[in-house]
Amino acid sequence: MDSRTASTVDTGAFRQAMASFPTGVTVVTVASGDGTVHGVTVNSFSSVSLDPMLVLVCLNETGRAVGLIERAGAFGVSVLSARQRDVSSWFANQDRPAGSAMFDGVPLEPGATGCPVLAGVAASFNCRMRQSYRAGDHLIVLGEVIALVHRPHLEPLIFHAGTYKSLEQEPRRRRTTGRRFARDPGLPGQRPHRRAA
Repeated sequence: MDSRTASTVDTGAFRQAMASFPTGVTVVTVASGDGTVHGVTVNSFSSVSLDPMLVLVCLNETGRAVGLIERAGAFGVSVLSARQRDVSSWFANQDRPAGSAMFDGVPLEPGATGCPVLAGVAASFNCRMRQSYRAGDHLIVLGEVIALVHRPHLEPLIFHAGTYKSLEQEPRRRRTTGRRFARDPGLPGQRPHRRAA
């Protein structure tokens, strides 16, 4: 198919389909040269490489975080815990105050890059910006992890189908020596399933 062909998928259908993919929730933070701090809720966050340790975040190109991160050359990523739904909603709120006032009542921890991270989160990463790529209406920011904190006892916050969810602990099953998968009776080399009489 020609890449120049216009898509027949409308944005509403695209958003609904993407909502079937569960994600974690993060707050991306950055500090400007004058000490002003900014934060925004982001769920487009992923590991990229182990050597070097790289992560990426996708930010709305019109958002204030883009210019601040490009000027600072650094950013922090805080992976929210299941008890931080209100924090996620707050940093996604378009009407939150600008600058450091948006962090009133939100405890912070200093970061190795000068960009603070949120306290009490499931994990946090301090990143030095490596590259950025404009893609559609977003900026893909690639960062090298230079410091991290991990609190494995905290359950992460999950976002799925437009709402927050939590992970449920599956009951432990007896370990088996092999794996069993359902077979497709139509595949060659497999015996067809017998139906009960």
